[in-house]
Amino acid sequence: MTMERKKDGQRKRLVGIVVKDKMDKTVVVEVERVLKHARYHKYLTTRATCKAHDEENKAKVGDKVLIVETRPLSRDKRWVVKEIIVKEVVVPEASEVV
Repeated sequence: MTMERKKDGQRKRLVGIVVKDKMDKTVVVEVERVLKHARYHKYLTTRATCKAHDEENKAKVGDKVLIVETRPLSRDKRWVVKEIIVKEVVVPEASEVV
């Protein structure tokens, strides 16, 4: 297997929802995938979280974002926020309002 450099068109792209934005220039994105079980043929939803670089701190909790694979930026960050697809307004739950 040879290691080749990937061009921007060949990099992995994922769409997920921002779940944390407390760090400076970093957001935590949760990505959902639907997989079919090999034996039982039932569809399973799996979730993975990854840290993504957000240079301008524009992404907020609840936003739907497109992240793109990049070189390692820190110990945990291997993704960059390419664009914010949907700006979501997070509605507080009834227990938080009272």
